Amino acid sequence: MNQVRVNRKAADRVASGHPWIFSSDVIDRGNAEPGSVVKALDPRNRLLGIAHYSSASQIALRMLSTEAGAPAELSRDFYLQRIRAAAEFRESIVRDSDAYRAVHGEADFLPALVVDRYGEFLVIQTLDQGMDRARNDIVSSLLEIFQPRGIVARNDARVRLKEELPLESSVLAGEIPDCVDVRMHGFALKADILHGQKTGIFLDQRENYLAAARYARGGRVLDCFTATGGFALHLAPHADSVEAVDSSAAALATAGANAAANGLGNIEFHQADVFELLAGHAAARREFSMVVLDPPAFAKSRRNIDAALTAYKEINLRALGLLGPGGILVTCSCSHLVSEAALLETIAQAALDAGRALRVLERRTQAQDHPILLTVPETHYLKCLILQVM
Repeated sequence: MNQVRVNRKAADRVASGHPWIFSSDVIDRGNAEPGSVVKALDPRNRLLGIAHYSSASQIALRMLSTEAGAPAELSRDFYLQRIRAAAEFRESIVRDSDAYRAVHGEADFLPALVVDRYGEFLVIQTLDQGMDRARNDIVSSLLEIFQPRGIVARNDARVRLKEELPLESSVLAGEIPDCVDVRMHGFALKADILHGQKTGIFLDQRENYLAAARYARGGRVLDCFTATGGFALHLAPHADSVEAVDSSAAALATAGANAAANGLGNIEFHQADVFELLAGHAAARREFSMVVLDPPAFAKSRRNIDAALTAYKEINLRALGLLGPGGILVTCSCSHLVSEAALLETIAQAALDAGRALRVLERRTQAQDHPILLTVPETHYLKCLILQVM
């Protein structure tokens, strides 16, 4: 392996349990090639571990193994063992669903690798130069462990541009149908794993769908940013009616097909800008028993945090105007840069402006198949708050 030497700050970061070393903390890159496996050394040339090297990203090294367990070389067997360990963990925690995240990057000690399972099919994302270069070993390992009917690479995530990698989607193994049928909590769902949002379904909200359904007791529900209808489908059996809104016609078409497949006739789907729709409902003095807000990430970088908090406040303020006493607000943020504390403070300000007193019923995060590594705060990205108007 080539050797890359880093400064004391980077060495301390690794010692604290974080796998990233930034480009600014690299002292000597040696002859490291893009995507290669390298030995990471501290300023005194002591081994920190092995890592994937990126020639383009601000994250120059992503640690694969630290000194105590660093192998002498990296082979297919390394990926096979790590992926198998991730799969065994999912077998112990996933219930009543054949759609879930099988590998969650850094939290499974496979940084920049995502694997989602949709029944008999797998979707992978190799999000840095190292995992992209190791793709053949990864696919071979997945075929051995899961024996899927097909594997898709959804490498259209824009984060790959930071690695100077192309944006592309492709079939890596087997034949992929237009829509894959999966089961979740007794519902039949369709996932477009080649062209749908993310990798087909927003799997990280799976457990939050059930949590929200516990508080739906009749009345009218408004589901904003419904995507393929996850919240709407789970809430419909417990509500008089559900209005589900999204700006994507393709996502709404899938959501409508999901509702029809499950015999749910009390969901009305609308294509609209959610901010404008909320303003229109407020002007019309419409009232709902529950409002769900599951927007896309408003904060893409640190310089966007203030603007993101303003957007979160605005959307929650408008939603609170549609809820009367006893009404339930389910509000989410998938921006890992926005902490739960910041989100709570922002919603508290919105509640004061709306003249509403809110009671916190539940503070939730992503589903367990998207594990959070305690020393890597970036793995904790989804916040889901269930609140009640008093």
